[in-house]
Amino acid sequence: MSGRTRLVAAALVAGASVSGCSWFTAFVEQPKLGPWKIVGDTLTPSRGEPQMSVPITGTTVAAFTVSYAPLPGVVDSMSALHNPTPPNAASLDNGRKLFQINCAVCHGDAGLGNGPALRFGIPAPSVVTDHAKGLADGYLFGIIRNGRGAMPSYNRIEDSERWDVVNYVRGLQGALGAPVPTGPVGYPGQTGDALPHATVVGPTRPVPYYRGAETILDSALVTRAQVPGPAPRAAVPAAGAAQ
Repeated sequence: MSGRTRLVAAALVAGASVSGCSWFTAFVEQPKLGPWKIVGDTLTPSRGEPQMSVPITGTTVAAFTVSYAPLPGVVDSMSALHNPTPPNAASLDNGRKLFQINCAVCHGDAGLGNGPALRFGIPAPSVVTDHAKGLADGYLFGIIRNGRGAMPSYNRIEDSERWDVVNYVRGLQGALGAPVPTGPVGYPGQTGDALPHATVVGPTRPVPYYRGAETILDSALVTRAQVPGPAPRAAVPAAGAAQ
């Protein structure tokens, strides 16, 4: 090897050891393009997501865009959301299972507002009235997500399956041209096909934080962050220690 070749090789090795070491040893720091990109003090999409792709956060509407507060204006703001799930047999079957697990206890098997919870003084409106029929799919999605009035949030139903519930409610309303089956799908405790299908969302991670987020994040999260923790407990003297 000539002197010039040895000099170039030494320079390359030195350069790699100085500038590239952390990139090769800490892959978490390598350049990558995530679904969101920070631009200044705001969080904006870095690119359009492919059609029918699954958000990395597992949500249709991010918490920093629409709060989880159960306020009328917040739920109303989701009325314009488009229902991406066709009311096919698979969607209606899954929606029925989810409705039975989460909704029928208050709204009743057929959505008439006569569920078992009514016997304990917990009223629920019928979902098959003319008023309910006039509500947008996005509104129904939002009220399941956030809750409203006496209804708590059922955000435990993931976004994609929430549209199945919306489709099933439309079936109860007679909007699909054919009646949908009602009542429990299986006996109490039955698993397998009697349960909703497995999760279909991608790996989830928290919404990226950015400066100013505390002004639009869910108020409950902000409130919890401001509540001081419990006072430290006083040390308990060991047995036999001098008092």
